[in-house]
Amino acid sequence: MSIATRAAADGRQVADRVTALVERARTAQREFETYDQRRVDDVVDAVAWAIVEPGRAQALAELAVADTGLGNVSDKYAKNRRKTMGTLRDLQAGRSVGVIREIPELGLTEYAKPMGVVAAVCPSTNPAATPANKALMALKAGNAVILSPSPKGASTCQLLLSYIREQLAVVGAPSDLVQAIDEPSKELTYELMRQADFVVVTGSQKNVRAAYSSGTPAIGVGVGNAPVLIDADADLSDAAAKIALSKTFDYATSCSSENSVHIHDAVYDDAVEELRAAGGYLLDEHQRARLQQAMWPDGSLSQGVTAQSPATIAQHAGLDIPDGTTFIMVEEDAYGPEHPFSGEKLSVVLTVYRWSDLDDALARIQGILDFQGAGHSCGIHTRSDDRARQVAERLRVARVLVNQAHAFGNGGSFDNGLGFTLTMGAGTWAGNSISENLSYRHFLNTTRLARVIEPREPSEADLFGHYRRRYGVDA
Repeated sequence: MSIATRAAADGRQVADRVTALVERARTAQREFETYDQRRVDDVVDAVAWAIVEPGRAQALAELAVADTGLGNVSDKYAKNRRKTMGTLRDLQAGRSVGVIREIPELGLTEYAKPMGVVAAVCPSTNPAATPANKALMALKAGNAVILSPSPKGASTCQLLLSYIREQLAVVGAPSDLVQAIDEPSKELTYELMRQADFVVVTGSQKNVRAAYSSGTPAIGVGVGNAPVLIDADADLSDAAAKIALSKTFDYATSCSSENSVHIHDAVYDDAVEELRAAGGYLLDEHQRARLQQAMWPDGSLSQGVTAQSPATIAQHAGLDIPDGTTFIMVEEDAYGPEHPFSGEKLSVVLTVYRWSDLDDALARIQGILDFQGAGHSCGIHTRSDDRARQVAERLRVARVLVNQAHAFGNGGSFDNGLGFTLTMGAGTWAGNSISENLSYRHFLNTTRLARVIEPREPSEADLFGHYRRRYGVDA
């Protein structure tokens, strides 16, 4: 058999495997779309319970860490429960079946309709929480979902799928509403993208680009690299505690964890001391050079430091750090390819900058985001709402968090108004189609019934009167 013939046969096998999954999903979805809102919500509750139930949340967390080597069990357990419960809170508040909005003054009635079969591509960093999160949103909108996990996360995803199917049986829903590629590969993932009705991708930018070029409508997310300011008037102890908690959670698997902190010159020394008190260890120049070489040995970020404990990172770099260190700090004053600490690190390494002029600080932060993290997010610790507004007005980001632990607040929190999600759009700044937190509404089609109303046709004077008066344009 020639190489070309073998390749064609392999391609047909891949297509056939995916087609079988999609056909089963379509059969299940056709039944599901006949459900009323109560039954849909029962299905959503069941799938949420599949991961929230403490024993299952623990088993999933243990398997995730064992098989991916990323993060830690206690934080993954907390993430499995907290993210799912927050998402369920948001979902239970919304309508997604039948009439979802009436606008009498416009004569409009809006009806929700499902998209069909959703392909959900998920990363190894959160191999249970992310698939569950996407499945909940897709199901709330009446769709079936096929999960495509990373190879490292496949075992965790399969365990989650077994729990989900047990709960689907409890509520009498078709088991094929949620499926997964059991032996994930690039070829199977890309074929799934082509055959599904909608694609949502969290993870590598290669997969995001593949989704957008698949010919199927898609939502992808951008790279994280969150910079956070500490203003001169900030509560330094509170800021340091929140940054430390966020930076160390699950060993920084979250793309929303602080990657750099920008401290006002007037409080720089005091803020660094607070960060030290919260568990940070500031490297000297010699140690910094050794860490940089270990983290980027060939110019690319080493997987040996991704989502690892500070002790593991220190051992990897040949560093001696104090017992009790929970995160590592390095000082920096520039950004870009020649300054890799300015980029996303997915590790418990925090880059520290100082500033005195807010305009200059924001210009540098925008440069950092343009280097890595375009559109994603930023934060500020301050007592001044005016300062916070300046950050939001100046930076090209989708979210600005004020006085919050970034990894906990960015994807939704019980004490802010952002929707719970593990998929955060970064807008056209990052080549994304959305600049908000993913929600079930992104998985809906909408039919609008339009009736005749009293005409609202404006006159020429209504439309151009102000323009003519302002610029002296003759009628």
